[in-house]
Amino acid sequence: MIDKYGRQIDYMRISVTELCNLRCRYCMPEEGIVKRDHEEMMTAEETIDAVKAAVSLGVKKIRVTGGEPLVKRGIVELCENIAAIDGVEELCMTTNGTLLPGYARELRAAGVDRVNISLDTLKADRYKEITRIGELSEALSGIEAAFEAGFEKVKINTVLMGGFNDDEIEDFVRLTIDRPLEVRFIELMPIGGGIEFEKARFISCVRVLESVPGLEPLDMTDGVAAMYALPGAKGRVGLIRPISCDFCEGCNKIRLTADGMLKPCLHSGAEISIKGRSREEMTEVIREAILSKPQMRETLDAENPSHAGRNMNSIGG
Repeated sequence: MIDKYGRQIDYMRISVTELCNLRCRYCMPEEGIVKRDHEEMMTAEETIDAVKAAVSLGVKKIRVTGGEPLVKRGIVELCENIAAIDGVEELCMTTNGTLLPGYARELRAAGVDRVNISLDTLKADRYKEITRIGELSEALSGIEAAFEAGFEKVKINTVLMGGFNDDEIEDFVRLTIDRPLEVRFIELMPIGGGIEFEKARFISCVRVLESVPGLEPLDMTDGVAAMYALPGAKGRVGLIRPISCDFCEGCNKIRLTADGMLKPCLHSGAEISIKGRSREEMTEVIREAILSKPQMRETLDAENPSHAGRNMNSIGG
């Protein structure tokens, strides 16, 4: 479906849970969150109806996220049912990777096409610091499990943080030399619980190009990512710049939270509930959401934080 500003909206990101087995500092509180009543959250059946409604309006790509999607009971069956919907051309998942060794083969068999693994450092002590409770070895095992399961497209999402991981940029880029990995550097956004964190840590993706001058631009984009590669490398590097480079004019997505709220724009507080509605009603609400997408977000930086009104674990990363 085309929105009011001529953008083809063909991508839906679905958060299937607000819960996570990690406590990343820019994403959720140290104490975690209170698990909400089952009745407040989207059921698997409602999620499938929402996907079917979205597909009827031209959505072709679905991304399952969270929280951590692999802590959701029945996640493999849910992915299998989404992948089976006529019109879904690509099904992806964003995960922290720590649980992938136990799920990767099942997910691939269920029809998940590719996985993005969130990984902000390659140093064990820093991983423990940023996740509060995580073990780097488990995330690295998740990457290996994804390749062993037959995922041909494996991406690593790395949030850039000044004074934390900016000295590891070269190490991440080197991961792309011998393997078909895509490392995506993402600017830290002032959103939810990460607002105060962002003020001290924001650095532009330009730092990547300064740190690795050998990166060459590719004549392509991947969604909102500007693409680069080292000469002869098997993998690629993507730069996602929500702060330093406004890409609203190319936005092609809507979001569905785990409690059934449609978000036409990540950084807007506007939400429309579809929980408890029939598929026909969902279709009309999704149509309304697409037509209500703003043309541009307001200024986004440390002094002008996002109006999203939620932490990223609630919205879906």
